[in-house]
Amino acid sequence: MPLPPEFHEIAKRVNNWGRWGERDEIGTLNLITDAVVREAAATVLTGRRVALAVPLRQRGIQTGLIPGRVNPLHTMLSINQQYAPESVATSDDAVTMGLQAGTHWDALPHVSHGGRIYNGRPADSVTAHTRAAYSGIEKARHVVSRGVLLDVARARGVEHLEPGHAVTPEDLEAAEAMGAVAVGPGDIALVRTGHMQHYLGGDRRAYGHSSPGLSIRAPEWFHARDVAAVADDTLCFEVFPPEIEGLWLPVHALHLVEMGMLQGQNWNLEELSAACAEEQRYAFLLTATPEPFEGGVGAPVAPVAVL
Repeated sequence: MPLPPEFHEIAKRVNNWGRWGERDEIGTLNLITDAVVREAAATVLTGRRVALAVPLRQRGIQTGLIPGRVNPLHTMLSINQQYAPESVATSDDAVTMGLQAGTHWDALPHVSHGGRIYNGRPADSVTAHTRAAYSGIEKARHVVSRGVLLDVARARGVEHLEPGHAVTPEDLEAAEAMGAVAVGPGDIALVRTGHMQHYLGGDRRAYGHSSPGLSIRAPEWFHARDVAAVADDTLCFEVFPPEIEGLWLPVHALHLVEMGMLQGQNWNLEELSAACAEEQRYAFLLTATPEPFEGGVGAPVAPVAVL
């Protein structure tokens, strides 16, 4: 179905094309300035580190719901191989996987609409030969900033949000109030729904189907606050099934195409939720640089929050 007028109205309000120049390829990552990183470093009080990635394994998050996005196929190339008698032995391995199979960032050209990707470039600049000619994931060279956990599930007093719950600006503001924190320019917002509990508990199917996620109303909230990137703990990122029947992935399009903002999926925010509650602090230093696959429309990431 054609994108409805509601989508186009929001798109006009959040559009960042040309904001950092016609040649820009990193979008809202421009908001992570040296000053922002210095302020982020100042949030480290204890040095407590929390890993936010799920393990990469063959029985991982992917269940076939997204065609071709396979879990890691991890094989050994050599095992304790010696190159001379009594010499040191080495083991090597290899992997084949979908770059967005586990905890990952979506690159800006992951999505297009109206034949365009971020900054008005043509969608056909993504090809089998060149991959993403513009804004490939390798352009996100150093994603380090202040992270802010918006623990929507905890703010609502539940273990996890129900499938189909659309996370609204009101939900995000309630999480801010609970954490006594305000999201600001250059921040990376991590939105916890608690949905990851299904996967961690062994129910891969419940995790991969109907899920909570961001509402189509959320991009304007992030745009108004000049957020640099957003990640959450679901497969689809936005609410699924969609809020508007037949309108697939509108939040992807608003974030990646219109705003030029990285978005992350399948982040494990459970330990971070407990740590922030214990420390009574919801802002921290976040390191989250993706693997630099040249021309990639997404890539794995192993984020770490440092409190």
